[in-house]
Amino acid sequence: MLDIVAAMNQPQRDEDMVREAGIALDRALFPLLVGIERLGPIGIVDLAERMGRDYSTISRQVAKLESLGLAERRQNSSDRRVNEAVVTPKGKAMTDRIDEARDRMAGEVFANWEEQEVKDLVRLMRKFADALMGERG
Repeated sequence: MLDIVAAMNQPQRDEDMVREAGIALDRALFPLLVGIERLGPIGIVDLAERMGRDYSTISRQVAKLESLGLAERRQNSSDRRVNEAVVTPKGKAMTDRIDEARDRMAGEVFANWEEQEVKDLVRLMRKFADALMGERG
């Protein structure tokens, strides 16, 4: 497990993904944009917790994404005290390119795996993630 976490957290991995996607985006903003697209609209505080960074850092980075036209900040419709981030159409187009690049890169990793092995891995990783998050299913 430590080897997987270490490999996934290598800064070079994000740089490779950005390059493969053919996009121009600071490596620090890449996981944040993907997080907003996957989880949004999401409160900035919640986003900071999920990213393991402090609120002020995430707020500044969301502002940078906003200046690039990739995300927007707005007040939550049911609780106006909560500021949330949402991806823009331009940001969604970028995350779509990232997803395509991720699929191509994963294809290389799993090229010698049997289809059932990949399905088993996906199923077991989902089960593991749910258990870590305290969900039972």
